[in-house]
Amino acid sequence: MIKRTVYFGNPAYLSMRDKQMVVKLPEVETCENLADDVKKNAVATIPIEDLGVVVLDHKRITITQGLLEALLANNCAVITCDSTHMPTGLLLPLDGNTLQSERFRKQVDMSLPLKKQLWQQTIQTKISNQKSVLQKFRKDVEIGNMRKWETDVRSGDVMNLEARAAAYYWKNLFPDIPGFVRGREEQPPNQLLNYGYAILRAVVARALVGAGLLPTLGIHHHNRYNAYCLADDIMEPYRPFVDELVYKMVESKDYLQLSKEQKMEFLQLPVKEVKINGKRSPLMIAAQMTAVSLMKCINGESRKLLYPIM
Repeated sequence: MIKRTVYFGNPAYLSMRDKQMVVKLPEVETCENLADDVKKNAVATIPIEDLGVVVLDHKRITITQGLLEALLANNCAVITCDSTHMPTGLLLPLDGNTLQSERFRKQVDMSLPLKKQLWQQTIQTKISNQKSVLQKFRKDVEIGNMRKWETDVRSGDVMNLEARAAAYYWKNLFPDIPGFVRGREEQPPNQLLNYGYAILRAVVARALVGAGLLPTLGIHHHNRYNAYCLADDIMEPYRPFVDELVYKMVESKDYLQLSKEQKMEFLQLPVKEVKINGKRSPLMIAAQMTAVSLMKCINGESRKLLYPIM
């Protein structure tokens, strides 16, 4: 079942009743000139079991502890945004799977050779998807080197071909933006990329928790201050799906500010159709398939990570 992504960008009272998220608007609730039946009709409800990601993007949103408890029990990712409307927090359940303790131990005991093999597959797929984005939108750009780098990635990516491919990729993806550099604090359209990646990160982290894995323990990323190292690892081949969306925004000359319409487009990422394991699937389901395949690799049941291919 495809879970819904719900965005709140205005003041709201969020609570729970009968396994439903209840949405009330403060302006309606506090207006003395409105009749009670009008106020009642202004209340919206959403089944909690339908929710996969909830984005809270306003300082005047009030949410009850009971609703948060129910959302986490349903393995729903809750994203909070800062005053610049950029995602800044991610809330996930601590017990997303009945076999979690056993799987945590196997994850902790994962061997270094296995981590290197998994990282090799991850980077090969990432470069392949980056190559596909260039091939689709920048037909004048030579991609033979990307094809070679993809083939030459070795266990653990000891030659750091990921960085070499990334440098070439970003240099050629936005040729009409002079001096473009990919970075969190750099010039537009970096703010669009940051927002899209944040949504993607939440979807991947949710899938990992659902598979009984700890998002903190990465196979390559190991920043001591990063609580989502594994999510950042696994989302790498998914990033080009965000890049593709941002490229279209840049092409339409609408990329200097993050608009409400663009946020809505990014929030459609979980239901974007992708190809994984030879079949078409929504991205959110693909992320779950990737997480399960990772768990099988850790258990020794498989040697292949399933990633979407562009």
